[in-house]
Amino acid sequence: MIPIPYSNLVTRSNVAALVPESVSTQMLNTLSESSAVMQLGTSIPLASNQVRFPVLSALPTAYFVNGDTGLKQTTEAAWANRYLYVEEIATIVPIPEAVLDDAQFDVFAAIRPLMETAIVRVLDAAVIFGTNAPTTWATEGNLVAKAVAAGNVVARGTNNAAAGGYHQDILDTVGAIELDGHFPTGAIGNVTVRGALRKVRTTTGEQLPLPADVPAIQYPGSLAGLWPTGVNAAELLVGDFSQLVVGVRQDMTYKLLDQGVITDGAGAIQFNLPQQDMLALRLVFRAGYATSNPINFQQPNAAQRSPFAVLRSPAT
Repeated sequence: MIPIPYSNLVTRSNVAALVPESVSTQMLNTLSESSAVMQLGTSIPLASNQVRFPVLSALPTAYFVNGDTGLKQTTEAAWANRYLYVEEIATIVPIPEAVLDDAQFDVFAAIRPLMETAIVRVLDAAVIFGTNAPTTWATEGNLVAKAVAAGNVVARGTNNAAAGGYHQDILDTVGAIELDGHFPTGAIGNVTVRGALRKVRTTTGEQLPLPADVPAIQYPGSLAGLWPTGVNAAELLVGDFSQLVVGVRQDMTYKLLDQGVITDGAGAIQFNLPQQDMLALRLVFRAGYATSNPINFQQPNAAQRSPFAVLRSPAT
């Protein structure tokens, strides 16, 4: 009797010539529209997995000259290197062929936007909160952590009604960025902020709009359910998003797989595509980010300077 093998599999090199692979420009447009950090920051295409950015770290200084024969003093200007590291985000959706055959609609066409949403949620949560960020991104630091480390954090409820209340809390958050020599260009809020703003009233009961110098607050769906909760939790991020660069590799790909196996982290086979008559749609997205915080005359101390500020929940 011929032994029946169960451990054989078709490897990537075996089927490389048979599996279609394409760069999806349409997907890039979709991600740019739905990702908060790609919308507000500066998105650039990348050709490699690491990019170096020079950032101004020392400013020239000028001096008065003492009399006609006084000595002119020297000064310096310096730039420090910042690095943008590209990391991979991916998702795979396996579907039995029988389900595809029996479905009354194009299953993969319906799933693709959901996969792209999943990619965006991972990207935004990692950049803004540091959620599940890879080591290289953790070294860069997420936007909320950068703001808190620089002291640009205001607790909701700091100002009572007589001092301006909730609106003044937001204005103080904006002011923290301005004191650091940056000008806020955008704001990202938990949907709870929207509800709180509706409750702000004048002494006679009219709804009070936010002051005009507060940048428009966005409530991105990509972060729905991902905002932290509890004490000291970020509720609103205000920032000079011109200082945020999101680099996108142009080798984003969908690939339809019909051979091979899908394993878990321990190596155990979860699905054997050809043996179980299954297809799997895989989406790979590669991106990185970096923030610049150039020195300025308003706040020359880098440790106390950030282009971002956070309004958080009260400590108690």
